[in-house]
Amino acid sequence: MDLEYEFTCHATLKDPVQIGTGPFGTRLVFEVTGGSIDGKRLKGKVLTGGADWLLVGPDGWGRLDVRGQFLTDDGAAIYTAYTGLLDMNEKVQRAVTTGGSTDYGDQYFRTTPRYETGDLRYGWLNHTLFVAEGRLMPHGVEYKVYRVV
Repeated sequence: MDLEYEFTCHATLKDPVQIGTGPFGTRLVFEVTGGSIDGKRLKGKVLTGGADWLLVGPDGWGRLDVRGQFLTDDGAAIYTAYTGLLDMNEKVQRAVTTGGSTDYGDQYFRTTPRYETGDLRYGWLNHTLFVAEGRLMPHGVEYKVYRVV
């Protein structure tokens, strides 16, 4: 199996709404406020209205539950949803508390995004599998998204 780089996604986030600690861990909701998508076949902006309903378990791992949408530079609306894992290690915790960033590889931060659109120009997104590697940025996250070929 091979992976081919498809695009980079940068999403800006509001400070989290802290739902609190429940039976499965601590729930934090990060609302998406904007961002960008940049690749050879896909360029556009991340729209507001999405969020990550992150659950941090007692094992120190964050379980991502994200939904959102973006608009391509040529007007196509695309929905995205993904789950993933984030190791809340020391580097991640330091970046969160200081408003800093991490580098790719500083933590295990992987997602499995899927995309949906009715725009035929981007129909290939509807039947392609993707994986992504993430990192923390000041006020947001950044993902390198790869197509499974």
